[in-house]
Amino acid sequence: MTGTAESAERAERAESLTPRPVVVRRLGRLSYAQGLELQAQLVADRQAERIVDVLLLLEHDPVFTLGRNAREQNLLVREPLLRARGYDVFETGRGGDVTYHGPGQAVGYPIVSLAPDRQDVHRYVRDLEEVMIRACRDYGVEAERVAGLTGCWVGRDKIGAIGVRISRWVTSHGFAFNVANDLAPYSLIVPCGIPDRGVTTLQRLLGRSVPVAEAQDALAGHFADVFERQLVGP
Repeated sequence: MTGTAESAERAERAESLTPRPVVVRRLGRLSYAQGLELQAQLVADRQAERIVDVLLLLEHDPVFTLGRNAREQNLLVREPLLRARGYDVFETGRGGDVTYHGPGQAVGYPIVSLAPDRQDVHRYVRDLEEVMIRACRDYGVEAERVAGLTGCWVGRDKIGAIGVRISRWVTSHGFAFNVANDLAPYSLIVPCGIPDRGVTTLQRLLGRSVPVAEAQDALAGHFADVFERQLVGP
């Protein structure tokens, strides 16, 4: 083998061992419509390989979202009344039923390519659960999966919800981790279509204030570990 060929082989091997980058963008608080528009743009860019993987971290204005599997009866208050109370309502292309997003909740939208080695939807959802389980563990909270249900659970209460969309193996939508958000809006819906379980927040479990930015840092770090990525950005 020539020296040039050996050098090329070593470079290729080193590249295969180097974690792929994921750019972290902390966006503050956005409306749900703004989040959808940004995701659509980034998905197109990622599919065309104009950008590398991106993890959006943000909070949303108060909004109820209905996934592809949402049932009308799980919205306990009619949409016009919800809007009159100051909530947006969106039908969206993610999986899952109805859920709530609002200030104090850490929302993560990974725009990542699962090709070539992670093209498994079930694994992807389990990996997002693992990210939130590890973040809970950082705070001394033992969270877990529940057989037959999606998300991150502490006892019978959900602390982290998941609803994803995958197009040409590029992901969008993602997870919502309850840090310090108001739980009252959940009384207006059947959260995720599960009537016999509750919802909780990290702040409620710990009995103290938890900054959303701090929890976002934990989630970003665990996302990089679970997905074997190198974080780029603040």
